[in-house]
Amino acid sequence: MLLQPLMDKLTQLHLPAFRKGIEEQITHPQYADLSFEERLAILVDLELLQRDNSRMRRRLKKAHFHLNAVLEDFNFSASRGIDKHQVLELSHGAWITNHLNMIISGPTGAGKTFLGCALGHASCRADFFVHYFRTPRLLQDLRLAHADGSYPKFLTSLARFDLIIFDDWMRDVLTLPQSQDLLDILDDRYGHTSTIVITQIPVEDWHERIPDPTLADAIMDRLVNNSYRLQLTGESQRRLRSAVPMSAT
Repeated sequence: MLLQPLMDKLTQLHLPAFRKGIEEQITHPQYADLSFEERLAILVDLELLQRDNSRMRRRLKKAHFHLNAVLEDFNFSASRGIDKHQVLELSHGAWITNHLNMIISGPTGAGKTFLGCALGHASCRADFFVHYFRTPRLLQDLRLAHADGSYPKFLTSLARFDLIIFDDWMRDVLTLPQSQDLLDILDDRYGHTSTIVITQIPVEDWHERIPDPTLADAIMDRLVNNSYRLQLTGESQRRLRSAVPMSAT
C-alpha cells in the first residue's frame, strides 16, 4: 500500500497521533529494530494518550475554574490545618462516585478557592465532569433564567455535572427566591451527584442567612449531613505572597 493513501485514511478516521507516530517511525531508523507488534503498540499508545489529553483539555475548559490550581502546588504545611493524606485520598474521586459533598471553609485569603479548584482539577483527571461557579454570579444567572423562561433548562444542565463547585457560598444573605433556587439545584443533585461549597461563613451561621427556616433546614439537610469538611487555618496567603513590605508600625 502506498503511504499517502494510508495517511489520508488515518486522517479520515481521526487518528492524528497514530499518523504522526507512523511518520516518526519512518523518519527514525531505530524503529526498524522493533517487531511489528512493538511498533503497533507504540502507535496505539500514542493515540490513546492524545485522546486522554484532548478529553482532559475539554473538561478543564468546560469547568471554568477561577484558578489554574493543582494539588501539587498546594502548601500542606501544618499551619494550614489540612490533612494532606485525606486531601490526596479525596483527589481520587471515590467520594464523587458515592455522591457525597464537601465543605471547604476558612478565613479570607486562607487558600479555599485554590484548594477547591485544585480538587476540581483532580476530579477532571479522574474523568468526572466539573463546573465552577461563584455563587453570587450564579444567583444572578438564575434570576435571568426565570425572566426569560430558561430556568428549567438551566436546572437540567446543572444536574448533568458530576461535581459542581460553589465559591463564595453564603457570602450574602439570601432572598426567599434565591433560597428556593438553591434548594431546587441541591434537590436535583442529592444522591445523584456531588457538590463542593467554598465559604468563609461557618456552617452554624448559614441558618440566619436563609430567610425561611423550612428552606434553611432543607438546604442544610441536602448539603451538610453527607459532606466532608476541610477547615483551612493560618494567615492570608495573599498577604504572605505580597511583594509589598509590611509597615513596621
